[in-house]
Amino acid sequence: MTHPAAITLCADDYGLAPGVSRGIRDLIAAGRLQATGCMTGSPFWPEAAGQLKPLDGKADIGIHLTLTDQNPLGPMPRLAPDGRFPPLGTLLKLALTGRLDRDEITAELERQYDSFESAFGRAPDFLDGHHHVHQLPVIGDAALHLWRRRMNGIGWVRSCTDSRAAIVARGISPVRALIIAELGRRFRRRLQVEGVPHNASFRGVYDFSGRIPFPRLFQRFTDRPGPRTLMMVHPGFVDDALRAADSLTDQREAEYRFLASDECAWSLARRGLTLSRLFP
Repeated sequence: MTHPAAITLCADDYGLAPGVSRGIRDLIAAGRLQATGCMTGSPFWPEAAGQLKPLDGKADIGIHLTLTDQNPLGPMPRLAPDGRFPPLGTLLKLALTGRLDRDEITAELERQYDSFESAFGRAPDFLDGHHHVHQLPVIGDAALHLWRRRMNGIGWVRSCTDSRAAIVARGISPVRALIIAELGRRFRRRLQVEGVPHNASFRGVYDFSGRIPFPRLFQRFTDRPGPRTLMMVHPGFVDDALRAADSLTDQREAEYRFLASDECAWSLARRGLTLSRLFP
């Protein structure tokens, strides 16, 4: 007896803004999302956590560890001297040249973990990172420390790596996807060697320009999934809070409309695909 091919859809940025959180909750309730990563440093997180609790059990709820573009939960005189995280390019340079303060990073990720438990009332199901920062040097160490010590080695950690051949064959923002994948290869090896549960394939990287309609992107991202295939998505509704917090706005609504549609269900059904949590 054969089983249908399955894929996991994971929505990033829960808690970033009320409209984003509302869209993600709608899709979890409809069975269209199997995971969401929460930005627990956001001022909107405590209220959003309470609104998410009734859906606990319908999807994996994790922490979207954040060290770029937003505000830290505590003082970070080296990384965020003015009270705001740097853009991704700056963080990349600091991480790749060994200039991140290990203790400062560890303390902030602990605060974000504490914020999750305080508002949601339990440990997270997984860890990942805003802009994939959790796979960078020093930050990856701190993330795995959280997984071992705070999660007791239970739950999973996102890998942002896919095979070079698969990325090139999909042809969707291949340079961007290859850079993210190459930055994460050493972290993926650590996950494998240390026995940390993780996804085997990672999809969903594109430029968010809207030039290619999202239904076409979705079909290519979900084509021929292997075991433990994870696709990140960014659905939501645009509001003033989102405009103030992030540059990714209107494309979130385009993703939401498709993921909520009958067209999405038919796209999966006609190819014999199902949606499933990463570790059912």
